[in-house]
Amino acid sequence: MPMPAQPFRLSLCAAAICAAFAVVPSTAVAQQANEPLETVTVTGNWLGSGLQNSVKNFAGARTVVQKDDIEATGAASIGDVLRRIPGVQSTDNSGTAGSAISLNIGVRGLTGRYSPRSTILLDGVPLAVAPYGQPQLSFAPVSLNNIESIDVVRGGGAVRYGPQNVGGIVNFATRSIPEAPGQAGDASVRYNRFGEGGHSTQYSAFVASQLDNGLGIALLYSGIDGTGWRAGSDEKVNDVALKFRYLLGAGASVYGKLSYYDVKSMTPGGLTVAQYNADPFRNTRPTDYWDGDRKGIDLGYLNTISATQEAEVKVYYNESARSSALINAGRTAITYQPRNYEVLGVEPRYTQRVKWGATTHDVTAGYRYLRERGDDNSYTVAVATGVQGAIATFDNETDAHAFYVDDRIAYGAWRVTPGVRLEKIDSRRTDRSGNRTFDTSNDKALPSLNVAYLAAPALTVFTNYGTSFGPVQNTQLNSQTAANPLRPELAKTVELGARWKARGLAAEATLYRLRFDNQILQVPGTTPATFRNIGATKHEGIETAVDYRFAGALEGLAAYANWNYTKAIQESGATAGLDVPFYSRRTATLGARYEAGAFSADLSATAQSRQFSDAENTIAESANGGVGRIPGFGTVNAQAGWKMPGKPGVQLLAGVNNLADRRYYTRNVDGNLGRMVGAPRTAYVQARMTF
Repeated sequence: MPMPAQPFRLSLCAAAICAAFAVVPSTAVAQQANEPLETVTVTGNWLGSGLQNSVKNFAGARTVVQKDDIEATGAASIGDVLRRIPGVQSTDNSGTAGSAISLNIGVRGLTGRYSPRSTILLDGVPLAVAPYGQPQLSFAPVSLNNIESIDVVRGGGAVRYGPQNVGGIVNFATRSIPEAPGQAGDASVRYNRFGEGGHSTQYSAFVASQLDNGLGIALLYSGIDGTGWRAGSDEKVNDVALKFRYLLGAGASVYGKLSYYDVKSMTPGGLTVAQYNADPFRNTRPTDYWDGDRKGIDLGYLNTISATQEAEVKVYYNESARSSALINAGRTAITYQPRNYEVLGVEPRYTQRVKWGATTHDVTAGYRYLRERGDDNSYTVAVATGVQGAIATFDNETDAHAFYVDDRIAYGAWRVTPGVRLEKIDSRRTDRSGNRTFDTSNDKALPSLNVAYLAAPALTVFTNYGTSFGPVQNTQLNSQTAANPLRPELAKTVELGARWKARGLAAEATLYRLRFDNQILQVPGTTPATFRNIGATKHEGIETAVDYRFAGALEGLAAYANWNYTKAIQESGATAGLDVPFYSRRTATLGARYEAGAFSADLSATAQSRQFSDAENTIAESANGGVGRIPGFGTVNAQAGWKMPGKPGVQLLAGVNNLADRRYYTRNVDGNLGRMVGAPRTAYVQARMTF
């Protein structure tokens, strides 16, 4: 696809979208305006009040993927699912070499390495081991088989959650306790066979019951055991959770979750060009690994006081530990980095509906307190002698307060939501050995404005403006001096889009522009690492998606597609005007699904354009594979399912991912730099039983 001759202009594309959706009968608008406003209903949605639960009327780019849709894709990991969502790119260009322990999500050209620019939640609770001090998900305790839905808000929802949400908000919702009395459950086993490398098995189980006395419970388990497509890439994951909900009556309930997660993943690392050409699946780093565990408890009280009032209080606590082993280039020493974290959070929220003349206001006020404590440790062990070097330890402390208020105003067919979040963050990092302390205090007011126009029952047009910021992180505090007073990162985002859903057709198109200032970046070539406010980037683009379900003679057939264009440009220093590293300007998905009785089939293709691996946009590849352009690629996936007659609840699935066995790679730029081959042709079979 050719590059545009002129820079992308938001104003021109905005006009095109508005024109495309402008042909709406005036009677439909009037009819929509006379419809009753939504009531405050409890749905467990992480956005809070049920007033904002409708994706169709949401004033921003948002995609929700349900479990049935996830299973239809044949995805083996969360990254496989996220690649199909408009504006989202999931990569493996990380120090974990694509292992199960990390999560790499890049939204709209923002860096995807460990997902540092997005707020990632699990059941509304921050997933990062230290959401303020270390938001990077080098350890991501979440498993696909325990997930009921993935809710991705790329814009329009920033005011309530933070701190760093310039790259959107992603909420993974675990499987829910059934509302109706009775029991429910299912179990599945999936066997993956890689065309190169090894094989793995994935297990899942779910048992739930809602008792007549108001108590509901659910037990969730997901596990992985086996080897990936690289030699020596053994992985073992256990993810278990016990959920409960107790109905107190009169619209009130208490709920909670106990969770445990552990993982160990061997990481082969990058290859030189010569090594890759000889055997892209080899392992030259058999001693390297990442592992971790997390124990957590979430508790909540939810009360739908009346049709116009809702209150909720959440309290959560978790302890995480993760470590890594990385051998040096000379193979003479291994560096070990064990780290420990504790997070305590408290979040009360209240929503009140108020009538004022011709307008209805749903005012939500909330507060969040987050307490982080932890320690980073590092030491080396000589390979030849086994002698351990001195341990370097840093203690980290963060206390963060966030206050927010927003007002969803309904006036006829208009929904206007102004809001603001106030962040107050105090952090301290202490070097035990050097007896040094680094302190920082960040305060920021972050306003937002979301506007939706319900032009017709099937059509919503929206625009929004939001601000986001990222505080100075733990490892960056070492660079904080009087001469180098690090400031929080700041981003501003504008969106304009439209969403249609009627008569089997669902379509959306969103234009966006964001400017990201004050990015804290490492100064190249500094040892120890030095960070400064030297980064500024501008991102603009368009996201489109369409889904059509046929009727008549073609009933049972559905087709879907999305196409996305992003232009993310650096605006600072010697590399101003060049692309941001590790993102593709174009991504696309095309697929079809067919269901007839007990049979189902899905065929899909995904593609992405080339990437650069460094800020200088170097095209020629270095011999060690650590720098150079990364070619674009595409893959085709196919899946078939069959529900066994006479055995209700039993379903067999089989499929092949990367059907053509297309060879592609990404690139790692860490200490284990080099090419990393993508997944080869992968065949799988799965059995699922529901009872």
